This record gives sequence, C-alpha cells and structure tokens, in this order.
Amino acid sequence: MRVLVVEDDPALRLGITRMLQAEGWQVDAVTDGEYALSATATEHYDAAVLDLGLPRRSGQEVLLKWRSQGKDLAVIILTANDGLSSRLQGLNNGADDYLPKPFEPEELVARLRAITRRRSGNASNVLAMGALSFNTDTKELHFDGERLALSPRETALLELLMSSHGTAVPKTRIISAMSSWESNFSANSVEIYILKLRRKLAPAGVTIVTLRGVGYALEAL
Repeated sequence: MRVLVVEDDPALRLGITRMLQAEGWQVDAVTDGEYALSATATEHYDAAVLDLGLPRRSGQEVLLKWRSQGKDLAVIILTANDGLSSRLQGLNNGADDYLPKPFEPEELVARLRAITRRRSGNASNVLAMGALSFNTDTKELHFDGERLALSPRETALLELLMSSHGTAVPKTRIISAMSSWESNFSANSVEIYILKLRRKLAPAGVTIVTLRGVGYALEAL
C-alpha cells in the first residue's frame, strides 16, 4: 500500500512516516496543502494521513479538491481541534476517519488497516485462497497451518494480489503501490518478484497468471 503523509510538523511527519514504513507500506511525505495536491496529481495513493492545519491550503481544502477530482484514496484526517463541528466538516467533505491530536501511533495504523479492509470489501483481516491464508495485520502467510517465509516486497505483492478478489492487477498499479519517491520499483522488478512469488506459491496449489495487456491475477492450479 502506498500512503501520502501531509503534515507540517517535522517531528510528527517523520514519526508517522517511519511508523508506516515499519508496516511495510511505501510512504511519501509533504509539508503543506499545495504539495499534497501536486503529489496526487502525478502519483496514485491508496491512502492519505491528512493534517487539517496546513500552510498555503488547509486540509479541508485539499480533501474537497481530491473528492471533486474523483480521487478515491482513503483519508484519515488529523486535527488538534477535537470539536464536533470540525469532525463533522471533515467527514462530510469526504474523509473516511479522523484522529484528534495527540494520538497513539498504534491507533493510526489500526484505523488505516480497518479503512483499507472495508474499502476492499474484506471485513476480516484474513485473506484466503484455497489452503492459503494471509493476515493483513501481522503480514504472515500460512499454508495448511505452516508459515511461509516471504520477503517484504513479496509480502506487499501478495497482499495486493489477494485483496483484488481474483481480478487482474495492472503492472502500473503494482509499480505505483510498491514505489515511493525514495525507492523506485521498475517494470522489470515486477516481473522478477512475480516469478519469485509464483515459485513459493506453487506447492500450495496457487499460481500467478499473466493476462497480457491486462495484468496479473492469482489462480488456483
């Protein structure tokens, strides 16, 4: 998952970024509302952590602009103002959730997980296919009760494929989800990791099929 952090406080921005990266997510961070709009104009994000009190453009303005442009990324707003009117305005403008400052880091991660599960149509934190089960919270893959070891990149790719309900995931979508400004993921890298993951899934009776011109999808053998 690729996340945009929009926060003008340097210490908080760095803390949130590192915390989300520790979850295995690709994270970009910007300092104000204008930069947030510029980032989403050229990149695809699955979610955003959006402070409301931003320079140049407020978080509310950014949120309204995203929704008017049809951008469907999940948004958690952060606010030092815990008043009801502020919360309602953010939710009415299209936010999925909000957190008042100060907050516990674990709660932010848990809320992001819950939002992305709901949006993907998965009420549970466990994705299953045949004898495979993948826990989106612990990032562990099991086959017949035994844990299969995956690298962080393989884990991110598997989660993306399993959460797509058997539909094909375009190569461009994989590249975007597994990239950040600090770490580019190329088209060749996609093919390399598809091959690695395909080999590890074969004993479980699951493969990754290539749909030319469309993308990749999981399929039972």
